Amino acid sequence: MFVDLITFLFAFAIVYALIPIMRFVAIKTGFVDMPTERKAHKNPLPMLGGLAMIIGFVVATIIVRHGFLHSVIRTDREFIGLLVGAVIMFLVGMIDDYAKTRKKDFPAWPKFIAQIVAATILVYTGADIKGIEDPIHNDYFITFAPWISSIITILWVVGIVNVFNFLDGLDGLAGGIAAVSALTLLIISTLKGDTSSAIFAAALIGGCLAFLRFNFYPARIIMGDAGSTFIGFVLAAVSVMGAFKSATVISIFVPILALGVPIFDAIYVVLRRAIEGRPVYKADRTHSHYRLMASGLTQVQTVSIMYLVAVGFSLIALAIAFINH
Repeated sequence: MFVDLITFLFAFAIVYALIPIMRFVAIKTGFVDMPTERKAHKNPLPMLGGLAMIIGFVVATIIVRHGFLHSVIRTDREFIGLLVGAVIMFLVGMIDDYAKTRKKDFPAWPKFIAQIVAATILVYTGADIKGIEDPIHNDYFITFAPWISSIITILWVVGIVNVFNFLDGLDGLAGGIAAVSALTLLIISTLKGDTSSAIFAAALIGGCLAFLRFNFYPARIIMGDAGSTFIGFVLAAVSVMGAFKSATVISIFVPILALGVPIFDAIYVVLRRAIEGRPVYKADRTHSHYRLMASGLTQVQTVSIMYLVAVGFSLIALAIAFINH
């Protein structure tokens, strides 16, 4: 836990120090999100919060892994895969964010291809779901063929990246939900003795909480697609690494519940768009947070309710993990 705390503090301090700088640069360069009918904000908002978050995450994890844990961690292969994939997500997100500064929409297919590439790199470096494990005998009673394992993992990663991108619609929402989800994965990783996954989760928590200091309503900066796809990728990666590589019949639901709010919100939205014959990838105001606001709640009330729901899902996930430990 000491190493996790150090990772958290490093990430928090770096992001907290960088956010005001990124906000200044974004305003000076015009890298701001322009308001539209669909968006909750009425004024342009600086969009470089995601850059501060990825810098904090990368620097903190590298310092801790190579400064404190070099003799403990046997391989950096999965770590490299996570970092490369995260950078790909961030860069494509930055292109998407740049389009938004011009009030344009970046096409969906290049983003989708980039997500598949990033997820494939993660799988290639060893982060994948191997099969279903017998919790009593600690052995697989279903082992996936390599190609099935790869497909399942890629679908999972791409799905989580997109649901977090969908979720980023209100001040403080995506960052807060990500922090709750990452805390859940941190506790479970620690419980299972998975040091690598724990420090990734700790770094993400630190970055998200520092970002929330400037992003909670009324937001002074936002993470943009670069930030939301980055945190979605990291959470998806952590949930298929180390202790999460194999899933027992019971604990297979743990990562799903840990990421429950964005997952179930996205399922509802996609099904509704499909039933109504609209493109499932085209953004609209059918998400849970927009419907809560339409019912008369303020942004702060809506985000607070979403936080409570996320905590509820996470508590169920933790209960399952402890019972199955």
